[in-house]
Amino acid sequence: MQSRGSNQRLAAMVSGSRSSTLLFAMFSIVAAIYVAGRVFYSSDRLWQDSQNRVYLIKELDRITGQGKSAISVEDSFKLIACKEQHKKLEALEMELAAARHEGFVTKPFSRTRGSGLKKRPLVVIGIHTTFGHKRNRDAIRKAWMSTGVALKKMEDEKGVVVRFIIGRSANQGDSLDRAIIDENKQTNDFIILNDLVEAPEELPKKTKLFFAHSADNWDAEFYAKVNDDVYVNIDALVTTLKAHLQEARTYIGCMKSGEVFSDVGHKWYEPDWWKFGDGKSYFRYASGEMYVISRGLAKFISINRSIIRTYAHDDVSVGSWFIGLNVKYVHEPNFCCSSWSPEEQYVLVFDLNNLVIQRNLESGSLFCSS
Repeated sequence: MQSRGSNQRLAAMVSGSRSSTLLFAMFSIVAAIYVAGRVFYSSDRLWQDSQNRVYLIKELDRITGQGKSAISVEDSFKLIACKEQHKKLEALEMELAAARHEGFVTKPFSRTRGSGLKKRPLVVIGIHTTFGHKRNRDAIRKAWMSTGVALKKMEDEKGVVVRFIIGRSANQGDSLDRAIIDENKQTNDFIILNDLVEAPEELPKKTKLFFAHSADNWDAEFYAKVNDDVYVNIDALVTTLKAHLQEARTYIGCMKSGEVFSDVGHKWYEPDWWKFGDGKSYFRYASGEMYVISRGLAKFISINRSIIRTYAHDDVSVGSWFIGLNVKYVHEPNFCCSSWSPEEQYVLVFDLNNLVIQRNLESGSLFCSS
């Protein structure tokens, strides 16, 4: 009996030893697999790092033209993150070079007609008008702007694009809006600024949006702002602008420096009067009846429309945008409407009650009259 019990205990000990050996063996296998995986992963990672370093050294050799390069692992990973940007950077550098040449131009127009390039317009003229000024617009159409086929002919032959500029009513879709839409259906000579509420205090914003819109839609040499009580001698204007075609950033007008009014009740009150110092005089700017800017400046306004600020008046605002830029100011006396003599010039006089157009003498030197 005692011998049988001893045998059973011995068998149990042998069985337990076998189980322990089996468990140890399984653990060893799992550990070996884990270690092998880590070694493989590390080897693969090191191989990839090595390949990246080889690539980067070759790229640096190619770019610098040197026969050797030494970079750290940290720098290598930074450069790897940028390597896909090389082509984009080269394209941007080419675009920047073109912009510098053209004067803030970000992208060229590539419109074509047949097999040749479409001729660039000389000037886009925006006539600032408002609700209730249909008589002014009709007088301008009869006097110098033309309509229909004649308007298109002026665009094609002289490179002069003319449009009336107006915003939307504060109550969009009302009778004021509908009247402009109906008029435009007949004449097709409006630019309607949908993001602008038509109001006297919004004139600076209106001017900014006009230049931005025009620069986005016409790749012209110049862009002009004109009031709707002004007569423009197109031939004389064309002659003057052609003399400035080689200038990248040009600002043309009747240059002046008006008084800054701090009295709230004054007609020309400037809310930011304190910014202009103790002298209370504006910087030099072109009078608002009519002024012209070149393509580069119009592109500048278009690109920066969201950050350039406006003052109380549109002409002062435009002048403020160019103070810090390399701009050529051109004082053109023929743009100074108040200095002309009706006896010597070809004058258009607006009488809003009777709509009388008075023509005294045709002359090639007059641009506008108010």
